[in-house]
Amino acid sequence: QVQLVEPGGGLTQPGGSLRLSCAASGFTFSSYAMSWARQAPGKGLEWVSGIYSDGSDTYYADSVKGRFTISRDNAKNTLYLQMNSLKPEDTALYYCVKERTRRPNFDYDYWGQGTQVTVSS
Repeated sequence: QVQLVEPGGGLTQPGGSLRLSCAASGFTFSSYAMSWARQAPGKGLEWVSGIYSDGSDTYYADSVKGRFTISRDNAKNTLYLQMNSLKPEDTALYYCVKERTRRPNFDYDYWGQGTQVTVSS
């Protein structure tokens, strides 16, 4: 069955960096776009970033553009999110999400369990 496992996350100060990873299994990882989404305390779900199945193109929410970088290693079936210049408003539960198509299309069918990122001084 499809599994998306997200170790990592953690606590950092404003201006700090964290790297999230998502280990995928149970499907042909290289055939599907992947995305990251997040949910802050008391707020709705927010899409963060998406990447084509082959990694050829990426997309970012305006709130993270220039600070976050999404990438993937199809040989390792792993998705990454490098987060730099973190702000307190980046504090959220971050989810790895599988898309139904090769292109990110906000058409999700599987979610990871989520990993907590906290940015605080």
